[in-house]
Amino acid sequence: MPVGLDGWLAHIEALHPRGSAGIELGLERVAALKSRLGQCETCPVILVGGTNGKGSTCAMLERILLAAGYRVGLYTSPHLLHFNERVRINGIAADDASLCSAFGKVEEARQGVALTYFEFGTLAAREVFAGVDLDVIILEVGLGGRLDATNVYEPACSIVTGIDLDHTDFLGPDRESIGREKAGIYRGGVPAICGDPQPPQSLVAHAAQIGAGLQVMARDFGYQRQEQQWLYWGRAAGNPGQVAAAGVVRRGGLAFPALRGERQLANAACALAALDALHRHLPVAMKDIRRGLIEVELAGRFQVLPGRPAVVLDVAHNPQAARVLAANLGDMGFHRNTWAVFGMLADKDIDGVIEAMGARVTHWLPCTLEGRRGAGADSLAGRLEARGMAVAGRFASPAAALACAQEMAGEDDRILAFGSFLTVAAALQAYGRSA
Repeated sequence: MPVGLDGWLAHIEALHPRGSAGIELGLERVAALKSRLGQCETCPVILVGGTNGKGSTCAMLERILLAAGYRVGLYTSPHLLHFNERVRINGIAADDASLCSAFGKVEEARQGVALTYFEFGTLAAREVFAGVDLDVIILEVGLGGRLDATNVYEPACSIVTGIDLDHTDFLGPDRESIGREKAGIYRGGVPAICGDPQPPQSLVAHAAQIGAGLQVMARDFGYQRQEQQWLYWGRAAGNPGQVAAAGVVRRGGLAFPALRGERQLANAACALAALDALHRHLPVAMKDIRRGLIEVELAGRFQVLPGRPAVVLDVAHNPQAARVLAANLGDMGFHRNTWAVFGMLADKDIDGVIEAMGARVTHWLPCTLEGRRGAGADSLAGRLEARGMAVAGRFASPAAALACAQEMAGEDDRILAFGSFLTVAAALQAYGRSA
């Protein structure tokens, strides 16, 4: 058996030919191991998928449920600085000993099966949760939904936050294909939330075919932004089969979530729709909702660090997320220049991200990300220069690009680090911040 968490992570990475970044969709391996480990659903499971907004929605659900006094397990990915961030119990990251013990159980059960890094981690997270008396478990889907490892667990409610183009090599070339994959986390007779106000027909058709209790943003639930506060509306709690017109509930006077950006209201609405659907099992009071939304934290999602120049960190790594980031930057106060530390993975839609962000960045600092999936600074710079963007240099790492930005930026400027979890992680480390 490996020794220590670092030893285990190195072992897990070496198990699959594609390493830690390897993707091999399919449920057979995980389902077999789930059975061997004797894993079963002993409390409600909330499954959260979608192209963007998954992490924010999970974080809001966690904080609201904790405020209500529930014991909560949360599994998310990827992590920013430490693997432990992926597995949380009552808001606290799992310790090394718990993770290593869980890894050992999965290793004994796998009997030579070449699990991917994510599959091994998902099974181990469920083992950590099995050792604790929990009231609810929240699982963030890794990729897609239908064939993602988290989908072997039976949900009491499933959320798809939104659908846009990402991971097209695995999920299909258009929203209809991707929507069908995302809809794979829905179950017949189980509440199904969709945060996309114009969902692909494939998602709607699949939900109808299996008899899922589908609720769609702006049709069955939604939000209204008001001055200094917002209002949520949706189906009456405890009546998941009731149409919104016949039994609507309104919750006004809500403080904006502590997570910044207009999109966070949509994520919060998804969370509240799910909690209303689960009201009979997990009732929450208005005071719990208010407290949870005020206290929620999530590093790297339009995270603004205090001081001058302003520093903004965002993991936006696809065009939809980049458009949201661009809108959020536009809502900030005046900044003379924006210095963008820009690092992405090569298999992402780099051109689409650049197109979305072009009007918000005055100086680009492209940097190379480590690993075989990382795009090189020269490649990024070439794409930027082909569009007439101002490139301030080519940098071997996000840390080097950030050091240049700090040297060049004036007090009235803004430093932005975005494009990947790896880019934001490097910035967090440089500023001595924890995730």
